Amino acid sequence: MAKFYTAIPLLFLFLTVHSQNSLKSFTVKFVDATIKPDGVLDEAIWDTANSSQDFHQYFPSDSVMAIKQTEIKMLYNATTLFIGIKANADGPNYNTRSLQRDFRGGGIDQITLVFDTFNDGNTAFLFGINPFGVRREGLIANGGMDGGDFTTSWDVKWRGDAKIYDTYFTAELAIPLTSLKFKEGETKFRFNSYRLDMQTNERTTWVDIPQNQPIFSLAFMGDMIFEKGLGKSRTPLALIPYINGIAARDYESDQDLSNFKVGADAKVSIGNSLNLDLTVNPDFSTVEVDNFITNLTRFEIALPERRQFFIDNNDLFGNFGGGRDANPFFSRRIGIATDTAGNTIENRIIGGLRLSGKLNRNLRLGFLNIQTEEDTPNEIPSNNNMMLALQQKMFSRSNLGFFFINRQAINPDDFVPEEETYNRVIGLDYNLASADNNWTGKFYAHKSLQPGDDKGYYSLGFNLGRNTRNFFALVDVVSIDEEFNSDLGFIRRKDIFKAATILEGLYWPKKGKINRYQLQAFNEVTWRQNLDFLYSDYNLSLEGTAEFKTLERLQARFQKRFVFLVDEFEPTGKEDALPLPANTGYHFNRVELEFQSDQRKLFSFGIEPSYGEFFNGNRFSVESSFNLRFQPKVELGFNMQYDHIALPAPFSSTDIWLISPRATITFSKSVFWSTLVQYSNQRDNLGVNSRLQWRFAPLSDLFIVYNDNYFVNTFMPRSRSLNLKLTYWLNI
Repeated sequence: MAKFYTAIPLLFLFLTVHSQNSLKSFTVKFVDATIKPDGVLDEAIWDTANSSQDFHQYFPSDSVMAIKQTEIKMLYNATTLFIGIKANADGPNYNTRSLQRDFRGGGIDQITLVFDTFNDGNTAFLFGINPFGVRREGLIANGGMDGGDFTTSWDVKWRGDAKIYDTYFTAELAIPLTSLKFKEGETKFRFNSYRLDMQTNERTTWVDIPQNQPIFSLAFMGDMIFEKGLGKSRTPLALIPYINGIAARDYESDQDLSNFKVGADAKVSIGNSLNLDLTVNPDFSTVEVDNFITNLTRFEIALPERRQFFIDNNDLFGNFGGGRDANPFFSRRIGIATDTAGNTIENRIIGGLRLSGKLNRNLRLGFLNIQTEEDTPNEIPSNNNMMLALQQKMFSRSNLGFFFINRQAINPDDFVPEEETYNRVIGLDYNLASADNNWTGKFYAHKSLQPGDDKGYYSLGFNLGRNTRNFFALVDVVSIDEEFNSDLGFIRRKDIFKAATILEGLYWPKKGKINRYQLQAFNEVTWRQNLDFLYSDYNLSLEGTAEFKTLERLQARFQKRFVFLVDEFEPTGKEDALPLPANTGYHFNRVELEFQSDQRKLFSFGIEPSYGEFFNGNRFSVESSFNLRFQPKVELGFNMQYDHIALPAPFSSTDIWLISPRATITFSKSVFWSTLVQYSNQRDNLGVNSRLQWRFAPLSDLFIVYNDNYFVNTFMPRSRSLNLKLTYWLNI
């Protein structure tokens, strides 16, 4: 086994392509002028700017030029990058979900600009605007290989607006150079832009990207060349204080949880390339709640990080190991703990710091240190949570990463067992990404250290993928010791050796209504290493997909599974229900059908019925979503999931409902009101989250948030709160 894993990095080296070609370029001229970004493009100085034009079609075809062309011009002065855009269209009837910032998703008109400021093909800054002048900014990590590498949770100060005309719209953006990170004296950025035009029903890009690659892939970019080198960063110190008044009551324990909190974050730039984030008494209370999820598995489900403190360069910390099975660092672990009754509760963060960014063109650094508070009544010690990460670029777009994680109890009391006083994890990852993104992969080896360490405590794995226009293949192998432990990580299960493969064929018809046919076979087998390699899980999935040129999607799937229960498992979640017995194997099959309608329409929907065996019984499920827009200011949504589980006597049967209506009203581009209702009889909870947000200054917000939760069966209140939270971004 050791020789096998040792050979994997050598294989990756041979597969790595050593060069990255940039075929398109344009010059960004230096000016002494300042342009007001009102979206009109009436300044004469725009006539002196070079253009990036000749957009290629990405959808429905990737072999022709764009039907409706887009022209982008750029100028810059000592402090600001100015961008002017003219986007041709059939008419003024554009689609938008709302006027709320940080839009995302298909079916809406938009244009997005992507800047790879370190020219490494690994990370990039993203700025977007739509015809209504609604803006978004985001980060792309890992070369933009899939949707998980794209986040709009990142915030930064910049200005922009748009203007609608009869057959086109224009936009102007003013991005402070201090909002970007780059090497002092830099003379070029790698650049691309993509646009979604819903009237012509095409997606277009400045640099041609094949449809089998993500539209935001960093493997396909041109160059924007600055007339003279960029200077030293003059990023000001940013202070972000907050106050939060909470009126709250827990009706289950009859406790008044009202509180008043004051704290602050600070952002400090170190040179042109490093960010230092500081936080004192942070408020990580949820002004936006997590979506409920019906969980019918035996394992925990990871939810996305929403806290701004952890977002910048998050990939540098959170992308080690296997994201599904063996992630050694999961930032949502920090600030939560388990009480004496086994319940998950908040563990207050006293303060912390986070240093991340580039040490030079090829080497990235990440360092995090956060202290949590002691909670003696719940037998939770104060903990210091630390992580050090280094990532060295290799070849064109690959990298080698190292990390060290330490969770250390401070002055542990008698209630902290010796084996829980600390947990440390050390590891090495090699990430493969060829220049054209046709080869991707990863090799990692991690070891955990804790008191009494006398065994393996290893987490090992590799995966290798090949992506071409008509074929995709992936092999993924994971081995996790039963003793391996990462207190700050997300490890779904341990004591496993897992092997998975994906084979996928794609066909692109030249005529007809279908844009793409896709056939996929997924196979996954798991063995339990400490149980004499017990064959414990098998999953075979066969699916076919048809994606229409009119944006509908139809998918059918057949799934064949085997599960050997080592421990008892009760899937219905009912109290006093008899669990399925341990040391028993179950074979069950399942069929699914999914349809997604055209999201360009004001009313769109998706529905996914499924039926099949479930352990020793049967399960019928329906998932559906409905969306209605009264654009540009109102969006209504309704999600529903129903599961009927029928197990033979003496085991339980049940009906599980998850119903989630949502309403969003944007009174303007700075005032938003959204309400989410979530009913889950599995959680025995009916929750209401209603949030009014006023962005009264750049990145400065006033929130009024009402949360209410009831028991489903008795409709008695379980908790209620009203938050008034004010944050202000102050540059010094």
